[in-house]
Amino acid sequence: MTEDTTTRPPVRQWPALDLHGVDFDPVLARLMDEGPVTRIQLPNGEGWAWLVTRYDDVRAVTNDSRFSREAVVGRHVTRLAPHFIPQAGAVGFADPPDHTRLRRSVAAAFTARGVERLRAGAQDLLDGLVTGILREGPPADLTERLLVPFPIAVICELMGVPADDRQLMHTWTQLILSSAHGAEVSERAKNEMSAYFADLIRARDDGSGEDVASLLGTSVGAGELTKDEAVGLAVLVQIGGEAVTNNCGNMVYLLLTRPDLADRLRAEPALRPQAIDELLRYIPHRSAVGLSRIALEDVDVAGVRISEGDPVYVSYLAANRDPDVFPDPDRIDFDRSPNPHVSFGFGPHYCVGGMLARLESELLVGALLDRFTDLRLAVPADQVPFRKGALIRGPEAMPVTWSASG
Repeated sequence: MTEDTTTRPPVRQWPALDLHGVDFDPVLARLMDEGPVTRIQLPNGEGWAWLVTRYDDVRAVTNDSRFSREAVVGRHVTRLAPHFIPQAGAVGFADPPDHTRLRRSVAAAFTARGVERLRAGAQDLLDGLVTGILREGPPADLTERLLVPFPIAVICELMGVPADDRQLMHTWTQLILSSAHGAEVSERAKNEMSAYFADLIRARDDGSGEDVASLLGTSVGAGELTKDEAVGLAVLVQIGGEAVTNNCGNMVYLLLTRPDLADRLRAEPALRPQAIDELLRYIPHRSAVGLSRIALEDVDVAGVRISEGDPVYVSYLAANRDPDVFPDPDRIDFDRSPNPHVSFGFGPHYCVGGMLARLESELLVGALLDRFTDLRLAVPADQVPFRKGALIRGPEAMPVTWSASG
């Protein structure tokens, strides 16, 4: 990439900020103000990258085959994570048609029927966890007692991971997603999780199961996937399943600091699915940006020429605050309709677990609203600890209390 400051916007530094609560990233806000397409340099990697923030442009880039994830492999693109090492063949860095083939192998688990198959078990599990919290009485750490164990149990059930191995999966996931432990620790955790899934998939190749490991085992046996492709996909889905912990943690923090919103959802339970969508639009899902793409040819985006070979990031967080699509975007509006947010992405890499994440969010928020009449933070809001050095944002702990009779 050759530098041409006469026609290109300046490169802006985007440090890895440890932000508190659900505050919108001030660096991203400034970049949005500068224009729909800017240039950024993140704390790690090399060089600079384009950043696309406007809703229509984000959807256009993510659905345009001229912007490739596969072409990122082997390049040291500027990035947030210090230990990020793209692996060839991983679904997150595959382009169609390979990406389509990989997704197809697990699609059955994430259809409406596949997700609904988990509803009753998820509800029973959640009821048991809440009953245990109520039985022991206040105070409690909701992250430890509910926000972590519930999504872990659900994604492990979907994956076919035995209950005894849930904590192991959680530990690996936290090490993989944290930038605080260094590259060696993160890579070792990824390798250990990969070895685990290689064994599990190998043992589930008889074509009889509905869990993801069984579906992958069947696909490998039929020659539709290689073993490495199946393992990479399993690791990605497992890690992605724990995003619910942070997303719901952000939602709960927001509802506990905005009791007017919680009161409305208690009074109007039919509004909850629509409210969950608005909360998904509003909350900060991650720090900075996720995975980049590479322009395969010269492309104009919002009047800016992106050259062949240039790295490009999109910000779904910014797109969800585009005032041309979401009037008064910084306000939480449970009556917002339509609400075409892109919290689960867009295009071929749309999050395969989006439907499952919605189900878990609705169940979890509903349980807290219905079974605790006066749930509240046990510490001042600014003392709730949020994760530091993490690629995704969320509360590290959620100290709460309630009336023992509640």
